[in-house]
Amino acid sequence: MTHCTPDSLIPQNLERVNLVGLSRDQLADLLTGWGERPFRAKQLWHWIYHRGETDFDRMTSLGAPLRERLKAQCTLARPEIVRTQTSEDGTIKWLLRFADGNEAEMVYIPEDDRGALCISSQVGCTLTCRFCHTGTQLLVRNLSAAEVVGQVMVARDTFGEWPSPIDESRMLSNIVVMGMGEPLYNYDNVAGALKIIMDGEGIALSRRRITLSTAGVVPMIERCGEELGVKLAVSLHAPTDAVRDQIMPINRKYPLAELMAACRNYPGANNARRITFEYLLLKGVNDSDEDARALIRLVEGIPCKFNLIAFNPWPGSPYETPSVARLEHFSRLLNDAGYSAPIRLPRGRDILAACGQLRSDSERERLSRHKARLAQGIGDDHAPDA
Repeated sequence: MTHCTPDSLIPQNLERVNLVGLSRDQLADLLTGWGERPFRAKQLWHWIYHRGETDFDRMTSLGAPLRERLKAQCTLARPEIVRTQTSEDGTIKWLLRFADGNEAEMVYIPEDDRGALCISSQVGCTLTCRFCHTGTQLLVRNLSAAEVVGQVMVARDTFGEWPSPIDESRMLSNIVVMGMGEPLYNYDNVAGALKIIMDGEGIALSRRRITLSTAGVVPMIERCGEELGVKLAVSLHAPTDAVRDQIMPINRKYPLAELMAACRNYPGANNARRITFEYLLLKGVNDSDEDARALIRLVEGIPCKFNLIAFNPWPGSPYETPSVARLEHFSRLLNDAGYSAPIRLPRGRDILAACGQLRSDSERERLSRHKARLAQGIGDDHAPDA
């Protein structure tokens, strides 16, 4: 493994380096480059990720000279909370601002005995799914590992869940990478953040409590399973290529046959660790009895379950929500075939925090750059920003 050198970690313009998001190896390289003994990196890791400390002066197990150097050259920056909205059902949505002024949204969904934190992986989204509000926002850029793990740290700050509980009584019991963006198009940063989150001496959230959702970036699915081992959710939303091509353009690149093969081969998938197929029901588009039967044929042989989601309207959306009777009948058809297929209750609709409703205003920067490039006669290939 190639480690970052201390010189590469400290920008030459003397800006302070953010320690949040650095791997164990990067943190160790930084401190050993300063002449510190290796165990200091373990102590610092404990302060950052187990205790959630933001003040170097309070890291009392570190010597005073090291604390002074850390204060002078480093920071422990989190994303800034710009706006907090609380739904009548208890769902909380935060608008977070990053150091460059870009923004993304994060959602906490409370349950009776736990709570799931839905985090974002991009500002905007690489994809343009027709039913998704986030998909109407052009991709601005990928989030860094610091910005991904920083979302979890902001939520822990908010709920006062430092130091990391050793039991599972925490409010933030689960993480779903289902917010803004396609995480497998930002794999390296998302993987780096999740490895920090799963580290037993840090945030210490078990991989069985983390779910990563993808629209179907087939080449990255196996790597995700082998390297991270988290639960996989696939945004399926159609049982045929004809329908999926219409509502999810990514299907033209990775059609259903390739996606289903990747799901069948997902490392560790079994009846105890079933793949979740997210299925958003759109009135008159993918909610017929024949659609249900085609769906059953499509997933045959895959250890899986379904999350059925009623379409959550957003301003200007072109689709309608099926009736409750239609939702329930669709669910029964899947149940009768032996699949768990609960209808997910919409959460946070009143604050646009439900599935497919997240969106920020950061596309303005992307559009400004696009217009500037056009003015200079430079084409725009819409490639994701690194």
